[in-house]
Amino acid sequence: MEYVEQRNGGYYVAGTRVSLDSVVYAFRRGESAQEIAENFQALTVGQIEGAIAFYLANREMVDEYLRQSEIEYDRLYEEARAADPAFYAKLDAAREAALSRRT
Repeated sequence: MEYVEQRNGGYYVAGTRVSLDSVVYAFRRGESAQEIAENFQALTVGQIEGAIAFYLANREMVDEYLRQSEIEYDRLYEEARAADPAFYAKLDAAREAALSRRT
């Protein structure tokens, strides 16, 4: 049984819209398959275990894929900030105000 499929330029738990990234990052944080299943109710423990097995068998490739995804995310984030600095200044100010209210 295939637990992971590649589509639309990414990796997903087969037959779902849950990205492999989500499962791998949770696994790296030390979450068990059961804990991951509690957070991703669309997945069974078996699907999660299969996705983790895929990751462990293809660790170098998946880690590189995740690294490239992070680089692309950072690039797009910086482009968006540069395209609308006023919006992001407001967003940053609102975030700071919300944080200061918590303390």
